[in-house]
Amino acid sequence: MAAEPVVTMSQLLEAGVHFGHQTRRWNPKMRRFIHGERNGIYVIDLKQTLKNIEVAYTFVRDLAAKGGTVMFVGTKKQTQDPVSKYAQMMGMPYVNERWLGGMLTNFSTIAGRVKKMQEYERMKAAGDFESMPKKEALILSRELEKLQRNLGGLREMTRLPDAIFIIDTKKEHIAVTEANKLGIPIVAVVDTNCDPDVIDYVIPGNDDAIRSGDLMCRIIYDAIQEGRKIQRFRNPQAAASAENESRRSAQQAEARRLAVEEAKERETRLANLQAEARKATGAVDED
Repeated sequence: MAAEPVVTMSQLLEAGVHFGHQTRRWNPKMRRFIHGERNGIYVIDLKQTLKNIEVAYTFVRDLAAKGGTVMFVGTKKQTQDPVSKYAQMMGMPYVNERWLGGMLTNFSTIAGRVKKMQEYERMKAAGDFESMPKKEALILSRELEKLQRNLGGLREMTRLPDAIFIIDTKKEHIAVTEANKLGIPIVAVVDTNCDPDVIDYVIPGNDDAIRSGDLMCRIIYDAIQEGRKIQRFRNPQAAASAENESRRSAQQAEARRLAVEEAKERETRLANLQAEARKATGAVDED
């Protein structure tokens, strides 16, 4: 266990982790994690949440200390930002838009689509799209955007993850099924309407609130960070390599973001110039 508490009771309360779903929307298997009911809403027992967070934290920390990878998954709107933010900070794979069936069980096919995405990115950066007929370039641009949206978080994942962290196991039930099928340990925030029996490391808590999701992602991030420090102490060379890879991934992600913004600016400028040229041509014709 960590020398200091991973998180405090007051932090959990401030983030609204104790609020479950309406009493009419619940899974009886979560009964053991429920403290009571207030105004038609189940209240989660935060003492158990604290205990389970410590267990999950220790598992993730030890996994990271061995050089393991953790995939972050959360596709609902309120969890998309923290999932991508904390995963990228640690150079971990993530899915925050849509879980495509087979992301784990058919990983070779998914890896092939990631390679296609990277090839399209190289083509666009080299200016190949600009030399294509407009219709063909538009089709490829749209396909690239779709690939980046759905698979951008997996671009550095060369093998299956050693564990998967999920927010809202009911919504991400396909991810849960695939991970269980492959024997990949699952750490998850489990609300009162979910089934805890299919999760290896259950963290009872609110999976809807923005602050709750951010706090849970930060806890997993802290566990990975501490694990990396342990790895550095045990094996300085391996740790340095992992840190360099993580830093490189973060730098690449930032470079891609800037490249996309620059490309959009260029396209806007080009469209404006073309519009001005058409306008000027029309004025000349009228004269």
